Amino acid sequence: MTGLEEAGILTPLPRAFYDRPTLEVARDLIGKTLLRRTAEGLAGGVIVETEAYVAAIDPAAHAYRGKTPRNASMFARPGTAYIYRSYGVHYCLNVVTETEGVAAAVLLRAIRPTVGLDLMRRRRGPGISDRDLARGPGRLCQALALTTADDGADLLGDALWITETPDARPLPIVATPRIGITQAADWLWRFAVAGEPHVSARGVRSGTAGRE
Repeated sequence: MTGLEEAGILTPLPRAFYDRPTLEVARDLIGKTLLRRTAEGLAGGVIVETEAYVAAIDPAAHAYRGKTPRNASMFARPGTAYIYRSYGVHYCLNVVTETEGVAAAVLLRAIRPTVGLDLMRRRRGPGISDRDLARGPGRLCQALALTTADDGADLLGDALWITETPDARPLPIVATPRIGITQAADWLWRFAVAGEPHVSARGVRSGTAGRE
């Protein structure tokens, strides 16, 4: 048994974790560990920032106006990866939530790298600080070698999954408005660890915002 197996991080979260209201999942993903296995090795880290999107009520959600080939994975069963390309440049990883057929997902905005840092450094390029390896959804996908080729992946598989973090401690989680959207921009549907340097864009301090 390897040290990783002993720590339990090779065991994916059950599908029932994702088959819940999206805002609950978005908050509960904070502090969990995201892992990605390729032929190059294993890499990942602790999730420190998320955003929730629920198409039925959310004009900022990709599927607000219905299903398309691009957003089809957002309608898949809970625990599916929905990966899209933003502005033709950056890839973004989302976790599908709620019942199959309900377009809802959580965008993973940032992780604190803990596994495979050398591998992530090679992918991100020379001169990138460890703080910036996966701080932001585009950087996260580059660090973990995720593209739209991985869209629709099952998060209960052995190539991409989320697991409990060994020896996890309670984290100071705050809710703030989401980033980079123009509709429903004031909804407190972004969750982040207060004071965490690996959070993207606007850092947050404890008490800066209430819960949803």
